[in-house]
Amino acid sequence: MTPHPHRLRVPAPAGPPLTGHLPFADAPGVPDPIEVTSRWLTRGGRPWFPVSGEFHYSRYPAGEWEEELLKMKAGGVTAVAAYIIWIHHEETEGRVRFDGDRDLRRFAELCARHGLDFVPRIGPWSHAEVRNGGLPDWLLARDCTPRTDDPAYLEPVRAWFAAIAEQLRGLDRAHGGPIVAIQVENELYDRPGHLLTLKHMAQEAGMSAPLWTSTAWGGVQLPPDELLPLYGGYTETFWTEADSGWPETCRKHFFFTHQRDDEGIGADLRPTTVRGGEPDVFADRFPWATCELGGGMAVSYHRRPRVDPDDIGALGLTKIGCGSVWQGFYMFHGGTNPAGELTTLQESHATGYPNDLPVLTYDFQAPLGEYGQYRRTYHELRLQHLMLADFGHAVAPMQSVLPERQPAAQDDRETLRWAVRSDGTSGFLFVNNHQPHEPLPDHPDTSFTVQFPDSGGELTLPSTPITVPRGAYFCWPLRLEVAGLRLEWATAQPVCTLDVDGRTVLVLAATDGIAPELALDAATVASVGVPSGSGNITPVGGRLLLTGLRPGTDALVEVETADGGRAGLLVLDAATARTAYRGEAWGAERLVLCEDGVVFDREEVRLHGSRAAVSFAVLPAPERAPAVDGVTASADADGVFTRYTVQSGQREGGTPEVTLVRPAGPAPETVTGVQGRASAPSDKYVDAVAAEYRVDVPDDLPPGTLLRLHWTGDVGRAYVGDTLVADQFFSGRVWDIGLDRLPADALRADGLRLRLLPLHADAPVYVPEQVAGAGETAAVVSAEWVTSRTWTVRAG
Repeated sequence: MTPHPHRLRVPAPAGPPLTGHLPFADAPGVPDPIEVTSRWLTRGGRPWFPVSGEFHYSRYPAGEWEEELLKMKAGGVTAVAAYIIWIHHEETEGRVRFDGDRDLRRFAELCARHGLDFVPRIGPWSHAEVRNGGLPDWLLARDCTPRTDDPAYLEPVRAWFAAIAEQLRGLDRAHGGPIVAIQVENELYDRPGHLLTLKHMAQEAGMSAPLWTSTAWGGVQLPPDELLPLYGGYTETFWTEADSGWPETCRKHFFFTHQRDDEGIGADLRPTTVRGGEPDVFADRFPWATCELGGGMAVSYHRRPRVDPDDIGALGLTKIGCGSVWQGFYMFHGGTNPAGELTTLQESHATGYPNDLPVLTYDFQAPLGEYGQYRRTYHELRLQHLMLADFGHAVAPMQSVLPERQPAAQDDRETLRWAVRSDGTSGFLFVNNHQPHEPLPDHPDTSFTVQFPDSGGELTLPSTPITVPRGAYFCWPLRLEVAGLRLEWATAQPVCTLDVDGRTVLVLAATDGIAPELALDAATVASVGVPSGSGNITPVGGRLLLTGLRPGTDALVEVETADGGRAGLLVLDAATARTAYRGEAWGAERLVLCEDGVVFDREEVRLHGSRAAVSFAVLPAPERAPAVDGVTASADADGVFTRYTVQSGQREGGTPEVTLVRPAGPAPETVTGVQGRASAPSDKYVDAVAAEYRVDVPDDLPPGTLLRLHWTGDVGRAYVGDTLVADQFFSGRVWDIGLDRLPADALRADGLRLRLLPLHADAPVYVPEQVAGAGETAAVVSAEWVTSRTWTVRAG
């Protein structure tokens, strides 16, 4: 077959970035001052690559916040962003609530307790798929023009900002607090003067942060140099037309490009045009930072996209290759709308919005779900975030460089998509061969040539052309220094580094379908040891080429460096790498492999999973076997790891008893609302036409149990008595209902009632192709109890 070489020329390093040109300043005397250059952020004088994840505290039970924040931290999130949703706090004028699930101060303090930065997004308009975008009804009833400098609007905003400032008092950087950035407003694209007014009002109220930010999509106009523009990018949309297909604005996020803007975000609420590579007006003065890379997607009644975890994984990795210096995900954690005292609190046609959202669920198909469920997306993103934790300071200043041959247009599925980030002497090579809806083909006989500037020479890798598999996305290191060893290249993705018995070990993740190959600079190597029966070493032109390595927990290459140091290269297979967590455990930094969830909390590690036994592997192993819930775990070798196993002794929950009480009647005709889009059926149809089921809930189900429903239909609603407790629009996904959230006494007395409405055959509603037509029958297909158990692991 004809080889397909791909070439890229790295330009000479650019001059130093602009510094001191923006009016952002950290608190005086902080030990790690945050600053902004024109190309990257710094913290403590070192390039800084934050990873932020959105989590709405007012959409989640306060008693569970701490564990969920620890899950986010274990997933590589370094900063938690949260809208402060006005209508959640002041639904009734003058009654401002910061109690219970609205306790903003406690949420921020929990972030600080666990070393997480905090980014409050103070609005006053948030969107967030909330009623009125978060503005209270009483405010809209006033004679004022919201989201402008109308004094009648600014007066209540000033009082609201004062209330926020009081909650956050003493939590700024000057007092050792976690607040690193504050966002004003949201998606306001044409009123720069009002944005500046809001910033000044927040400062006058006492709010303080080194960074003041604004969303920057949709060709936004910002007050010059006053707000750090933050970008986004989604793999799918719920806000476009039911029959519009996959939006072009989503398609472009699977290409390597230097265009920052996504003009499609929020396009249902403003004019939009698809832009094609116009220069970014902020690119010369601000770094490429994001706050809304899609961690999933909500569903509306008229449009119900399903997001595959690889869609999110490919999006995240591609954005790093494009030049992002701040990975910000919306949402990282799903939630549930609180029950309003006066109205429901979701975005809807009834409030003049073009989309009808479910009354309660805001799961968002996020990496961590509405009830804290772990999704595969979480593991895909954690793999990338582990890399940024160790190498982000090197990646952030690196320039993104595109190859000589690039895709001709967004419908080009044949040209391989790749890029390099480089500082002129080293770098990282990024490849994305995945996109939703329209799979990309295999790319056989592929090699890459990266030419470095001046006398840097060039790298051609791998040594033998490979096939880039359909659906693959990965990052390879180029000339990476590891404890005195120079790794010229590896056809495996860096995960993290770890100290093991005085040896710095670089952990890498293999890509399915691509054999791992390591090329070492021979001048930096004194000796190399490969695993027994695995791996061949071949001297080639000043390099030692390692091939034939079988990735796994035993694939450790041990290197004595020329300068007397010790390094290791551990290549995990792709599946095992996605079980890797790194954190402080039992007095040392350790790598933990576990198919369940893992959180690190000072002197203990907690594991979350639904299995009857717990199993995890550790490197380096603690001196004594740890105890799991007080029981010493049995230990066995697992390659270079030590694996520990304990049987939980907890029984399974069994199969739910789901009884059909009433079959569904004929599906109601579709009613249209704002912009002619389909509206969610009214309550009278759910009451009269929906199929009804009863679910008997045993008294002895353990805490953490979900009812998982496999179902078909249009709209699903769950009730305890007459109270709506959960809902969903059908998209082919399972429907989880957390029993711990339900009123226990009423549940025992009344059981759980499900109402499933069928979808009309002619409804102008988009559902994924793989479940098209299924919703015309309203039925529970099957049900199961899923119990998430928690195991506490302490030092032995």
